[in-house]
Amino acid sequence: MTDIPLHVYEPEEEDYSVYIVLSKTQTLPSRVIKLWTREPYAHTSLAMDVELKEMYSFARKHLYNPFDCGFINEDITTGVFGRDVQTTCRIGRLRVTKEQYEKIKEILEQFKSEKAFYRYNYLGILGVMCQRSVERRYNYFCSQFVSYVLRKAGISLIMKKPGLTCPRDFRMCDDLEIIYEGKLRNYRNYLKLHFLRDAETGDYIVN
Repeated sequence: MTDIPLHVYEPEEEDYSVYIVLSKTQTLPSRVIKLWTREPYAHTSLAMDVELKEMYSFARKHLYNPFDCGFINEDITTGVFGRDVQTTCRIGRLRVTKEQYEKIKEILEQFKSEKAFYRYNYLGILGVMCQRSVERRYNYFCSQFVSYVLRKAGISLIMKKPGLTCPRDFRMCDDLEIIYEGKLRNYRNYLKLHFLRDAETGDYIVN
């Protein structure tokens, strides 16, 4: 897969956005999911900034233990993403209101405060295969988590229960503005080449 070039954005008025990151690593679970779904991406994350410095999902907590999974703050330069340099991704921008953005932050703070209680929703994966939503408190799989947070913030992006939401649903969603598709390790260099920075904050501007 080659990186898809996009046009340069110019700054306008302040706006609020979150980012849905679809990815596929070289891990065995990811390969199995791709084989089962025949989809290009197997994992879904929610990022609060375009540089993906604040990105969350449900996945393995430790690099070499695929079974100890839960709510994590992901880093694209370390962990599985840092190890699997061939990881591919698609990054979609979702414009939200200030109120929705603040609500998402509030929900994520709740997840952070109860981080020790969260577990991966393995039964939920089986439920998706049977088209039955399995939703239990403190148990999520990656796309279920992202869908749940958005819905709780008042954003109806996917028209199905969070417990039935898959990466494909986000890939097929027309409301996401695709800003990048290619290798994840090249993403931040892509930002430097294609996006402008705010003179005061140094943040990249996506309009």
